[in-house]
This record gives sequence, C-alpha cells and structure tokens, in this order.
Amino acid sequence: MLALSRKVNESIILDNDIEITILEIKKEQVKIGISAPKSVPVYRKELYLQIKDSNKEAIENTADLNVMKQLFE
Repeated sequence: MLALSRKVNESIILDNDIEITILEIKKEQVKIGISAPKSVPVYRKELYLQIKDSNKEAIENTADLNVMKQLFE
C-alpha cells in the first residue's frame, strides 16, 4: 500500500485519467472528490463487497438451476 499525505485542495492522479482530491478535513472525517471517466466504476468499499457477494450468489444459483434443468431433460 502506498501512503500519501495530502492537504485540502491537493490531489493525486491514478492511471493518467483518475484524479482524487481532498475537499475537506473535519475531525475524524476526510471528504474526497473523485474525477474519473464514466467507464470507470467508483464504489464505496462496503458497497463493492455487497455487489461482489450478490454476484457470487447469483452465479451459484444459476449453476444450481442448470443442474436442475439437466435432471428434467
């Protein structure tokens, strides 16, 4: 992991076209802004993990359905 120190209104650039800017720092909270192309999905980590789990469940359920279909053929 790369750890960087930034102040308000300072940024970092990722992969030439993603910019992360520190917008505000209040007590224990840091507000950031992310500028990225529309083709790049940006998620909060907890939401990303939920999506990942849901996709995994859907794949497992689809596999179960395919097995059931084969039984009835």
